[in-house]
Amino acid sequence: MGRLFWKFLLFIWLGQLVGVGVTGTLFWLEREGTLPHLAIDSRSPPEFAKHHGDERPPPPPEMAPFGPPKPEDDMRRPPRPPGPPGPGRGIPLIPLLSGFLVSLLCAAGLAWYFAKPIRQLRNGLRSVAEGDLGVRVAKAMGGRRDELADLGNDFDGMTERLQASVAGQKRLLHDVSHEMRSPLARLQAAIGLARQQPERLEDCLQRIEREGERMNGLVGELLTLARLEAGVAGRIEAVDMAELLEAIAEDAVFEGEGRQVALDYRPGEMAVLSANPELLHRAIENVVRNALRHAPAGTRVTLAAGCEADGGFHMRIADEGCGVPVAALDSIFQPFYRGQGQATGDGYGLGLAIARRVIESLGGSIAAENRPSGGLLVHMRIPLASTA
Repeated sequence: MGRLFWKFLLFIWLGQLVGVGVTGTLFWLEREGTLPHLAIDSRSPPEFAKHHGDERPPPPPEMAPFGPPKPEDDMRRPPRPPGPPGPGRGIPLIPLLSGFLVSLLCAAGLAWYFAKPIRQLRNGLRSVAEGDLGVRVAKAMGGRRDELADLGNDFDGMTERLQASVAGQKRLLHDVSHEMRSPLARLQAAIGLARQQPERLEDCLQRIEREGERMNGLVGELLTLARLEAGVAGRIEAVDMAELLEAIAEDAVFEGEGRQVALDYRPGEMAVLSANPELLHRAIENVVRNALRHAPAGTRVTLAAGCEADGGFHMRIADEGCGVPVAALDSIFQPFYRGQGQATGDGYGLGLAIARRVIESLGGSIAAENRPSGGLLVHMRIPLASTA
């Protein structure tokens, strides 16, 4: 038993003892006749009547009948006043001891009822501190429906989020190591080839330069994602969405020409939002470039944007590709996600993850769904409350 249990037990038991003791003492004093009673007017009936202005003479006293007393006379006879206490009327030890024992059991039960969930929470916190994020305490509390049970549910929710966060960090570290290993292996191969075949030095230097640029870009994307995960959104400015989307559409048209993919830009009612212009530009551009990368040649990518009646600025990017499996519609926004059957391209698998962090940092949302006619539709919404 912990200290809290004994504190609860002591305070509850002392309170019950005081109540039982005072109540028992009052009853005992009353039984012994030592408590003062309410004052009753003891004046004789004539004096009482005269005091209240009634001058009528008192009724004549009844004559006692001859013969032995009858039972009905005993019933009419006034009770005798209590006499002095008898020899066996002392302190009632057995009732007092019984009351003390019952109060002790009740106090122990209440103390155990309150101290048990707190002890379970303490053990859970100790397990979390030791690295066990799979501990849960809500089920161990039974069917409680009070604030302590709510605290246990909050504890379980906290450990679930911590477990998911740690698992995500481990997965991210594994993916980063895998992504860095490939260019490093190609760098080592290029250096070894240059040493063995000096006549191919120029080709090897070009390979080394490309792999160095790829690693630099990967590190830059990781730093951006890390800043967003830490809640660092950069400098907030007024962003004109009309200018931003026109610049993105112009770059997308130029990039789509090399892939034989057209861009259909459909602007609506524009707005001015408060955001970091560089991060917002990168987020939208990542989604558009992802659509261009997965769109088959000879198709088009649609970019529609504008304010809508629900109080948000909506952007929809749709392609005519093969879409994404339903089970992976949320996974594509995770870092380093690689879908089966999708074009690999030259991306790092971080573009959609960065886009999600940027949009959510503005209080918005991003989601993907498969189009009935084929292809993927990514929907982004930023609340107009972010307008400058």
